[in-house]
Amino acid sequence: MTDLKAELHEKLRSTRAVLLDKLAGLSEYDARRPMTASGTNLLGLVKHMTGNEHVYLGEAFGRTPPDVLPWVADGSIWDGADMWATAEESREHLIALYERACAHGDATLAALDLDAVGSVPHWPEERRATTLGVLLIRMVSETAQHAGHADLCRELIDGSGQADRAEIGDAAYWDDYVATIQAAAERFRS
Repeated sequence: MTDLKAELHEKLRSTRAVLLDKLAGLSEYDARRPMTASGTNLLGLVKHMTGNEHVYLGEAFGRTPPDVLPWVADGSIWDGADMWATAEESREHLIALYERACAHGDATLAALDLDAVGSVPHWPEERRATTLGVLLIRMVSETAQHAGHADLCRELIDGSGQADRAEIGDAAYWDDYVATIQAAAERFRS
């Protein structure tokens, strides 16, 4: 029988790795630049997930996170400061914060059972009470969602998309594939 907690934890670890992998080999500019109309960028996604790890797999269970996040301490998180890297925040620093947050989250997962009771401080009072199981599912979902955003950002930056892209086909294959999709869409252009 599959151990649900171990399975969820492995999914969390693998999506964390995807998120960080999307930064590999990029210039500082490409790691920071907004790739969507809403400003989504790779380092911002890592910064955002650092805070999520702190709250949902730390603070919610009375476990003090390993770092004080300046954008949380000064309240600028509520103005979106967790979604982009300032010029003063190095890539190495933000990645190290994320890695420490993940290690702290892993320690929480090792120490507690899925039914351990927690409380999310910024949720409405009537919904704050929760469990590690619920928050672990939330973290798997959040991390996977943002790893998907990172995947798309990286593809927009340099064309390197999904991890198995080269296994599926070469550049000619992908050009033909995209042309087929475009042709189907063209039938509905008004």
